[in-house]
Amino acid sequence: MFDARTLRVRAGLALLVLGTSVGCDQVTKRIATATLMGQRVKSYAGDLVRLEYARNRGAFLSLGANLPDSVRYWLFTVGVGLFLLYLLYVTLTQPRFTTAQRCALLLMVGGGVSNAWDRFAAGLVTDFMNLGIGSLRTGIFNVADLAIVGGVALMALAGRAKPPASQSVDMRG
Repeated sequence: MFDARTLRVRAGLALLVLGTSVGCDQVTKRIATATLMGQRVKSYAGDLVRLEYARNRGAFLSLGANLPDSVRYWLFTVGVGLFLLYLLYVTLTQPRFTTAQRCALLLMVGGGVSNAWDRFAAGLVTDFMNLGIGSLRTGIFNVADLAIVGGVALMALAGRAKPPASQSVDMRG
């Protein structure tokens, strides 16, 4: 399958990407809580960027926020947590991924872990950023959401790249 050195390198990459994405998200959420909670919306760059404190009981864009607490807990905390553990396992053990694809998956796991941590600790997630022009705006999101979206974008870009020569298949027969 792979040797111990390969696993150490992959684990090191995982610690770096997960530590950075979770750490940045948790720090910015604490800053947002300390500086934005109870404050008016702050607008920057001609209202392109808004900082606004919000607590999200649901998932992405408050999906499922009105579900009963027990359902939300099992779905968003336990279910998502088990999925993230599985995705981390696959990311570390499967040889078919390039380093860029591995980083993309780790960004998605890191964002998911940080939001899951909030749900486990407080039952909801802190959001504080909003982008848009005029009435065309995003939902309110956080750095973990950016990590997830960045991971998806990186995966799309990495999937378009040619695989390394060692992974290509000789079709000459």
